[in-house]
Amino acid sequence: MDLLLLADTHLPRRARDLPDEVWGAVAAADVVVHAGDWVDVALLDELEQRSARLVGVHGNNDGPPLRDRLPEVARVDLDGLRMAVVHETGASTGRERRCDALYGPASPDPGDVLVFGHSHVPWDTTTPSGLRLLNPGSPTDRRRQPRCTYMTARVEAGALAEVRVHELPLRVPTRPPR
Repeated sequence: MDLLLLADTHLPRRARDLPDEVWGAVAAADVVVHAGDWVDVALLDELEQRSARLVGVHGNNDGPPLRDRLPEVARVDLDGLRMAVVHETGASTGRERRCDALYGPASPDPGDVLVFGHSHVPWDTTTPSGLRLLNPGSPTDRRRQPRCTYMTARVEAGALAEVRVHELPLRVPTRPPR
């Protein structure tokens, strides 16, 4: 099962649309996961239409139309892989401990993988209990990162495999003719 992981798209504030490369990844994915900060419900509508399966949550920049349709936390089983999705996990310091308590093996609803967003910083770590933490960054707003990013992964026999961060090309600003 092929996964596409997205977060912090901020459309149309940070970009008019997702990059063509990301739309190609949407078409190739069995499951698209979006960890919040969509900003406009139009992207949710389009991803629902163009994705084979969509799992999403709302973020802190998402207003009532998105909050009415998306949960704060989503939990899914993907061929035996237990995945949770949330927008915010707090500061990077202490993240593994906090996430273990909320989503790890000892939590009330344990998971194998937690996908999160908010920071726009790609993140791939494993907590001491074995919970995998993934943040795909942002495909439209790199903030302090060198490039905009997204992630792909594969689920094989109930386990996560082939996690990859994709860096998008820098957009060269165009100047109006003089």
